[in-house]
Amino acid sequence: MSFLNQTGFLFKNYLPKHQTPFEKLFDVFKELITYTSGDFDEAINWLKELDKEFVLTTDDYSIDDFIEDLLKKGYIKKDLNDKEGNNVGLTAKTEMLLRQHALKQIFGKMKRIGNGNHNTNHSGSGESDSGDLKSYEFGDSIEKISITETIRNAQINSGINEFKLSKDDLVVNDQYHQAQMSTVLMIDISHSMILYGEDRITPAKKVAMALSEFITTRYPKDKLNIIVFGNDARPISIKELPYLKVGPYHTNTVAGLELAIDILRRNRNSNKQIFMITDGKPSCLKLRDGSYYKNSNGLDSHIVDKCYNMAQVARRLNIPITTFMIAQDPYLKSFVQEFTKANKGKAFYTGLKGLGEMIFEDYEKNRKKRL
Repeated sequence: MSFLNQTGFLFKNYLPKHQTPFEKLFDVFKELITYTSGDFDEAINWLKELDKEFVLTTDDYSIDDFIEDLLKKGYIKKDLNDKEGNNVGLTAKTEMLLRQHALKQIFGKMKRIGNGNHNTNHSGSGESDSGDLKSYEFGDSIEKISITETIRNAQINSGINEFKLSKDDLVVNDQYHQAQMSTVLMIDISHSMILYGEDRITPAKKVAMALSEFITTRYPKDKLNIIVFGNDARPISIKELPYLKVGPYHTNTVAGLELAIDILRRNRNSNKQIFMITDGKPSCLKLRDGSYYKNSNGLDSHIVDKCYNMAQVARRLNIPITTFMIAQDPYLKSFVQEFTKANKGKAFYTGLKGLGEMIFEDYEKNRKKRL
């Protein structure tokens, strides 16, 4: 059961309090369905194995009862085209729940950071008070009226003995413009993300789910695009995240950067950034004829130089790249240092445990710094 520890789920310390039998199993199921990339049958098989070892069920509530409740509660659905009814998939309700679950796991470990809105120096419509006051104008939010200053104006204008409140007395708290951030999250799905007995794709997947839920709920005007890169690069939707898998791919970092920069070029937001999660060296390029140039032996200067060029392109477009390198090899660190220098971005050499917290903290810092 080592993968449970790798994904931050310490099952041996799992002592639920005041939970129904369904809730107890459902907490474990959410971890398993993420680990199995949405494969319901595999997740249930793992759950049965865990049940044998840790006795999760009782005579009154079995795994079959749990599956039936999943159906009743709308967390899973059967394929209507499958006559035998064996093909079971997740519903949109569960996909959203997995994003919320990932957010709670990652963000719940972090210190509380105010109300999460970071300000520019320009006054105008927005959601945070600047500390200044201005006369009420049509369209200003009623909630922003300064009661104390408004009553004071009314007393001055009409006198205490004949108190009257008019529109001219109204004063509101001035506000900052809320600038917007556009972020592209790049996730390496090359084969090395599951090599050497370490599951690196599940934590990366959780980070993507949590970050998407975080931005859409806390910064709804910000934009997040997610792309994956192996031999090629492609965008994926938030809906696809629970099902994300690695493939028998090399690492075409250049293709990922080209796609990320192209997405941000077409975005109107002035504040842009790229987050890249990778554990391996760039080892692949796509040639003009559609074939691939691959070299997994060391750092190929031809491939590496192309990466440096893309880092410089991003720098000229004022797009900082933050690299989260899930590796400690000295020669890979050297590559990342040169790559970061070419972009004037940032790099973190991190294990899996703190990956999510680091990305969330950096997102907040970047947003505050650039806005």
